[in-house]
Amino acid sequence: MNHSRTFLGETATIAKLVDHKQIEKMVKELLALRKRRGRLFIIGLGGSAANASHMVNDMRRLCGIEAYAPTDNVAELTAISNDDGWEHIFSNSLSFGREKDALMVLSVGGGTLDISLPIVNSVEHAFRLDMSILGIVGRNGGYTDKVADCCVIIPTVNPDRVTPHTEAFQAVVWHCLVSHPDLQIRKTKW
Repeated sequence: MNHSRTFLGETATIAKLVDHKQIEKMVKELLALRKRRGRLFIIGLGGSAANASHMVNDMRRLCGIEAYAPTDNVAELTAISNDDGWEHIFSNSLSFGREKDALMVLSVGGGTLDISLPIVNSVEHAFRLDMSILGIVGRNGGYTDKVADCCVIIPTVNPDRVTPHTEAFQAVVWHCLVSHPDLQIRKTKW
């Protein structure tokens, strides 16, 4: 079997295994966030940071949710990293967070002390502020899954391709959210 067929077969399997009940629960969390006029802070590292930028756009334009990705502000991100340390890049960005806000974690590992300390620190900070915590994560969900109000875990079907499948399905899940008839307030052009 060639790689393309195998990869797409794994993708189809993941699509069948993703917990749609968690996605529906996330829709309810996001509706409640919008109703209370809270803000959504979306964080991610690497490819997940790029996904966070795109998700911010869709949440704002299609769902009317005020959303921010700290990674979009390179000056602030590097200042925090320089002054306070890499591990605080997101938690310091959440210093403006309030109880009515929410944190969305996009992460392949969900936050671990050895690989993604900025994720763990931001989740802990959001937890202390009593913010809602949401996640679209891979592997076993990491720290995010342990404390989140709602967490969609992208199932591992091939341990050699956890990263590409997780990052791809972050996009699938958030597009499912922003096109959900209960959440979407503005249609896409196409």
